Amino acid sequence: MNKAGYVAVDWGTSSFRLWLVDPAGSVLGERRSQEGMMAAGKLGFATVLQSHLDALGAANDLPVIICGMAGARQGWVEAGYIDTPAHLATVPARAVAVPGAARDIRILPGIAQRNPTAPDVMRGEETQLLGALGMDADNAVVCIPGTHSKWAVVKGGTVERFATFMTGELFSVVSRETILSHAVAGAEEAEDIGAFKSAVVAAFDTPALAANLLFQVRSSQLLYGGSPSAARERISGTLIGLELAAGLAGDRRRSGITLVASGRLQRMYQLALETLAVPVRSIDAEEAARRGLSMAAQAIWKL
Repeated sequence: MNKAGYVAVDWGTSSFRLWLVDPAGSVLGERRSQEGMMAAGKLGFATVLQSHLDALGAANDLPVIICGMAGARQGWVEAGYIDTPAHLATVPARAVAVPGAARDIRILPGIAQRNPTAPDVMRGEETQLLGALGMDADNAVVCIPGTHSKWAVVKGGTVERFATFMTGELFSVVSRETILSHAVAGAEEAEDIGAFKSAVVAAFDTPALAANLLFQVRSSQLLYGGSPSAARERISGTLIGLELAAGLAGDRRRSGITLVASGRLQRMYQLALETLAVPVRSIDAEEAARRGLSMAAQAIWKL
């Protein structure tokens, strides 16, 4: 039986994922829960972590590497930020040790863009970038969809700049808290691909009309009919098309995108990019995070 070398944790705002890993990077066991930063802040980060370690029978001397919101200011121990341009090799080098812990626990820092005209921060995505590209990656433009999507320009393993788009959060607010909630009421799981693709193209071609395109979701349904599922996909396509109009500025549409995503987000963003004839290299988001944590563990503990 393989012996564990370390524990890797991706600690989000609302989710918790833990992997027991051998020195070669193979997963020996895993745990998942909704004990993200918000819940762990009340229960105690050390308590939550230990409960999952105990459930897997992890040895008391196993080191733990953590990325994500456990390192936020309101998290367990603030891990701070590395300023852009930020070489991905400095992510594990700047890991912060949890003081007073019985085992060696390190939390990876985020990346900050201290530009008065484009201030931005990421926490957790830097580990996905590390796992998706490696420490000495060639040039790449990376899209990491989510509640707050990240677009990063990486050259020679260095994150030169990045931008955050509140696409996922806007979709939630627009579809639940505006007049468009009536348009999507009772939407079925089935996806209307045609409605999605046409909305992506319209928003990409005319991003200045985004607010008008969103209202058309409701007016078109009232005047010409259409299912709640189609309305949902038109909202989604409009917001993703708006994001792509900014993310693919310049020559990025020709050079291609590295997409780090999973599940429905992976499908919809890949479809949107392919609809716009953009070359796509797709990497599973969870695999990227786990690989990035493994690379950080190898760098820190020389496993």
